[in-house]
Amino acid sequence: MVDDEKIAFRPAVELSYLSTEHQQFLLETMECEDCTPSHAQAIKMKQLSKDGQLTENEIFSILSQEKPNQKEYFKLPQERIDKYFPEGTPAEKKIDTIVKALEMYRNRQRAHVR
Repeated sequence: MVDDEKIAFRPAVELSYLSTEHQQFLLETMECEDCTPSHAQAIKMKQLSKDGQLTENEIFSILSQEKPNQKEYFKLPQERIDKYFPEGTPAEKKIDTIVKALEMYRNRQRAHVR
């Protein structure tokens, strides 16, 4: 799978320590869930295996966790929002302000529905 670029090298190294049975279940779960383990997830599985605590349920649970690079993001062109903020406003502050404005908008919409 590494040669076919279906899984990254570092997670594959960690997963190579799993028993054949665990590797087979992992493969089936990866195919079923259409995902691959991150390096951190592979390390966790290796440690659980070493401690004798790795089960099929644990493998499924670990693979089911959302990884940071799988989070969905919404992007706005900066030039569309910069006019609403003072120059030099940090991106995090802009995000917080936009979220607060959306919350206020939603609350106002709910008030009009009643």
